[in-house]
Amino acid sequence: METKKFGNTGREFPVVGLGTWKVFDVPDSAQAAADEVFETMFSDGTRIVDSSPMYGRAERILGRAIESRRSETTVATKIWTSSVDEGMQQYQAQLGYFGGHIEIEQVHNLVTWQQHLEWMERERDAGRIDLLGATHYQASAFDELERVMKTGRIDCIQIPYNPLEREVERRILPLAEDLGLGVIAMRPLGSGSLIGARVDQSRLDELGIPDWPTALLRWCLSNERVHVAIPATSSVDHARANAAAGADIELSSEERDAIAAMATS
Repeated sequence: METKKFGNTGREFPVVGLGTWKVFDVPDSAQAAADEVFETMFSDGTRIVDSSPMYGRAERILGRAIESRRSETTVATKIWTSSVDEGMQQYQAQLGYFGGHIEIEQVHNLVTWQQHLEWMERERDAGRIDLLGATHYQASAFDELERVMKTGRIDCIQIPYNPLEREVERRILPLAEDLGLGVIAMRPLGSGSLIGARVDQSRLDELGIPDWPTALLRWCLSNERVHVAIPATSSVDHARANAAAGADIELSSEERDAIAAMATS
């Protein structure tokens, strides 16, 4: 799998990670299936996993899945609450799930970001968090996301990016590049909404791309300002295909345009 430098953080990561929204919010009886998905992607090069308290049981399930690989896995999770006290409770639970350390702690959807960053900075300075980030999924919040980025208090952002959600190309991605921030792309497959697009497989064959999900991941990651994409899946076959997509992410501007046209047709 290809790697990219994660902004100016001094880190470098494989380009395809694992998201857990919905797919890891499962009962304990489904732990073995989650383990297999993670192990499949790990064996194929994935090293970043992403979760949040918003995702129900996902953090607990993920923590168990990565336990034997913890020292080699980068955990990106989030704080999601308007209450500082509750945010710190979420954080304490995360330390329990993930072995007492969080590599990337993000303020989820910018909720109470000023207050959360205060205690998160203290935890970073104490060595229990490595990098701080902020996320949002709506273009209507990007003005506020810009303000957070310009404070100099965060190291990375997480934003939606796919052929139907390109608003970040206008200001957010250029600003992230200027500031040296790492960029994690959520929804590279449109939360599954793009998978059902009517696609001419013969056109993909001409581009040397085996299938449509691979085309979408390559489209996302071929933007040099995007460093990691985190597709979510509960399928071992899809996990294997997602990881494989990270082995060759180069696309010309004409190829990117062709994929975007297929997604919007």
